[in-house]
Amino acid sequence: MSQPARLTAVTALVRDPSAGRWPLASTVADRDRGPLPHGSPGTVLRRAAEVLGEPRVPSTGVGESAALDLIAGLLDEHGIDLSHPHAAAHLQPPVLQVAVDADALASASNASLDTYDSGPATLAVEQWVVRALATLAGFGPRADGVLTPGGSISNLLAVLIARDGAAAAAGVDVRRNGLRGLDRPVVFCSELAHFSVQRACAALGLGEEAAITIAADEDFRMRTDVLAAELAEPGRTPVAVIATAGTTDFGSVDPIAPIAALAREYGAWLHVDAAYGFGALFSDRLAPLLADLALADSVTLDLHKIGWQPAATSVLLVADRDRFAAFDRSVDYLNPADDIDSGLDGLLGRSLQTTRRPDAVKVATTLTAYGRAGLGAMLDACHELAHAAAARIVADSNLEMLAPVTLTTVLFRFAGASDELQGEVRRRLLTSGRVLIGRTKLPGSGAVALKLTLLNPNATVSDIEDLLDQVVATGLDVLTGEGAA
Repeated sequence: MSQPARLTAVTALVRDPSAGRWPLASTVADRDRGPLPHGSPGTVLRRAAEVLGEPRVPSTGVGESAALDLIAGLLDEHGIDLSHPHAAAHLQPPVLQVAVDADALASASNASLDTYDSGPATLAVEQWVVRALATLAGFGPRADGVLTPGGSISNLLAVLIARDGAAAAAGVDVRRNGLRGLDRPVVFCSELAHFSVQRACAALGLGEEAAITIAADEDFRMRTDVLAAELAEPGRTPVAVIATAGTTDFGSVDPIAPIAALAREYGAWLHVDAAYGFGALFSDRLAPLLADLALADSVTLDLHKIGWQPAATSVLLVADRDRFAAFDRSVDYLNPADDIDSGLDGLLGRSLQTTRRPDAVKVATTLTAYGRAGLGAMLDACHELAHAAAARIVADSNLEMLAPVTLTTVLFRFAGASDELQGEVRRRLLTSGRVLIGRTKLPGSGAVALKLTLLNPNATVSDIEDLLDQVVATGLDVLTGEGAA
């Protein structure tokens, strides 16, 4: 297949307008293939490496068309197809074709967000996107934000802002002198919070043990009575309380209002990690889950989750733009004071990055193309699919439902089987290439759970029925093999 023909095939719209399907992009041309290539990880990786040949920079190239055809073929034959309805493992959705096209525009511009003269149009685009999302979150006119390379970085920046604020309140200049003089700074989060909280504490000099985890209740939400008791412990400086709006495994949303009240009482910054859950605001049905989001001091959101954007497209929103002072920096060759006074400033003071890609271009294009109603309809379709999957699991004696559906994740087990079997079922499905599901552990018991993360609005109930049929068939095969052994 020639390069133009191959690229046309592998980036074709996964859409039948008459069927009302959404235009999702894919690099896999074979629609009959499963979401992953068949074979063990070692075999697949070896085959992919063989396509590239000896790992060295060639002395002469093969030409643009041949190089593009080579890489397109590699992704086609050995890559993942997230647009396949049986791809249901992670918070990693198929992406909208319009976002892919817009992302190419951003790449072609090679603009950067640090200064005005590095990309004025894209500077305006990011500011528009941030204001639009801040308004959706319920923040006021003093709100601001920044796009980041992922939710982990957004959370890091939020903890950094909180750390600097707590230090300043204690009379400590943490940027100049470090943490000396700050009495045992700590950050509070649910036991189900994302592990990036611990990473942020380590990176910022607080140490991972500074992340105090709070037990979750039977609905997988932070227990505010335990939080109150921990905040009252003497001899510590409460830097931040981090609530989660959409836990990775359960989709559960911590009770933001009472957590906010406790954070205010003890002078702690309230950050809401809504990397997964923020997209609920696109849906009239699910938006009430985040009714109290505007009580936060800062919010993380990932549009490469619910938003169907190419990764990574994360945003950190803050309720008060002045809190970005932690990132202020004047550099003679970028933003000297007289240039700033003349309006030539950029967004260098919003991030730890200098050169920063204009990821807001794809977001602005998507929001303009579909609006809140379009994205909300996509989420509603995924939410309905999750409930259909849950109903099918409950009705099947071979399967056991483990948690209620909140957003689009479904946790279950092969009934009456060992943890080892759960893992083996997933591995067999994965290496078959036919089905891609996730796994995790339940809090407390530590039991292994299987997980569906349903973010493909083109998938149907029939697709999920077939997926679960394959889970059951594989589980029975593994169980029979165990019995024979």
